[in-house]
Amino acid sequence: MAAKFNVYTGEPAGGSVPAAARLGLEPPRFCADCGRRMIVQVRPDGWSATCSRHGALDSKDLDMKR
Repeated sequence: MAAKFNVYTGEPAGGSVPAAARLGLEPPRFCADCGRRMIVQVRPDGWSATCSRHGALDSKDLDMKR
């Protein structure tokens, strides 16, 4: 399933990605499915993000360490 929203800006998919996100320095802040702002926790070994509707996402699961 393709993302409907940009996970860094919350805008509809296809928008620009911030430079820090392209470098892997920024965790996703918005849910790709609904565009809602997620609760994000940055850890020394990565990050975790939780959408109130779609659940949790972790950098370890995606192999996208900070």
